[in-house]
Amino acid sequence: VWVLSGRSGEGLLAQGRRLQEWLLTRPELDPVDVGWSLISTRARLEHRAVLVGTDRDELMTRLQGLIDSEPGMLTGTDVSRGRGRTAFVFPGQGAQLLGMGSGLYKAFPVFAAAFDETAALLEQQLECSLRDVVWGVDEQALQATLFTQTGLFAVGIALFRLLESFGVRPDFVAGHSIGELAAATVAGVLSLEDAAVLVAARARLMQQLPTDGAMLAVRASETQITPLLGDGVEIAAVNGPQSIALAGPRNAIDTAEQQLRQAGYRVNRLRVSHAFHSASMEPMLAEFARIAAGLTYTRPTIPIVSNHDGQLTGPLDDHPSVLASPQYWVDHVRNTVRFADGITTLATAGATRYVVMGPDGGLSGLIDETLQHSTTDTVDTKTTADGVETVVASLLHKDRVEDTTLLSALAVVDVSGVGVDWTPVFDGRSASR
Repeated sequence: VWVLSGRSGEGLLAQGRRLQEWLLTRPELDPVDVGWSLISTRARLEHRAVLVGTDRDELMTRLQGLIDSEPGMLTGTDVSRGRGRTAFVFPGQGAQLLGMGSGLYKAFPVFAAAFDETAALLEQQLECSLRDVVWGVDEQALQATLFTQTGLFAVGIALFRLLESFGVRPDFVAGHSIGELAAATVAGVLSLEDAAVLVAARARLMQQLPTDGAMLAVRASETQITPLLGDGVEIAAVNGPQSIALAGPRNAIDTAEQQLRQAGYRVNRLRVSHAFHSASMEPMLAEFARIAAGLTYTRPTIPIVSNHDGQLTGPLDDHPSVLASPQYWVDHVRNTVRFADGITTLATAGATRYVVMGPDGGLSGLIDETLQHSTTDTVDTKTTADGVETVVASLLHKDRVEDTTLLSALAVVDVSGVGVDWTPVFDGRSASR
């Protein structure tokens, strides 16, 4: 990582030109030493750029791009004014990737320690190895609810701890379905030990349900779809203004798919084994309630958005937090996920920076859809009417090198106004000035 800054936009470009001229006469310099020198000997000024590369040639190419003001360079303008607030958003089932987190495990000791701790607690409950599946070679094994949900939880917790080591903490947290349990854990609603019990029980009990359910994604609004629902078909999730997930018995979903196609709606059958967030979940609720009742819940220390109604609950609210009760998490299994409402709430509360805490799996697209703009890459920015950039950054992405993807996302966070402590990048690398 090469970090540059200046008092003005022109000053930033001038700094880039000076660095380029200096490096061209010193081809022997280690790019790691250059990166360390830039963060350890320079003040962070108002206008910033962060260049991420795997070797000197790539970094020099990006430096030339900065000097030429090429689109897509990670630069921020006058970040000293403070630009909005930060939300960490944890993805749900469907985002999982085989090998997720394995690259970060090798690159960052903080991630490795947090993953080991969380995985060990989950494995006590599962009585089998989680990492052998998550980091194995069998794609089908990972698709099992038992490993999908527990794997995403472990990766999410480890990513949170890793971002903490970079000095990045959220103003808000949110999650989609199982992701909300990760959000609640980092917000202090549950201890990691109790959360592992609840997450493992949730995954195990869902896995044991009959596999006679199905789900369907529909490009339509909730208002459009509600009158068209047939017997047994329910709205499992409201993911965006035009993104609805339906759930129900397989034959009912077959009928709904045919009717919606004929009516001109775009539909997509989801690759799931169960009809999540529907009546199909009811046979597991009593046992899940028994387990949930034996755990301890506290008020969140970080404001968190509820999937139930999309509203925020926080440490300073006058009323008791609805999340700090076992019944909330029982209802959470059964009720509709109102993800879009939660993103709208975050935007209203001043969030302009959304960090996806796990494999993207389309979550950034849902966030962008709700914020009324689209994204085509790991990150995207949009300037709002009051001049504040809205940023969506994904920490993991399919078919991308994990440490580079994470550092690129942190670069966007940095230039959007949050000061990132870049020293963990250089830990153990014998960097010198």
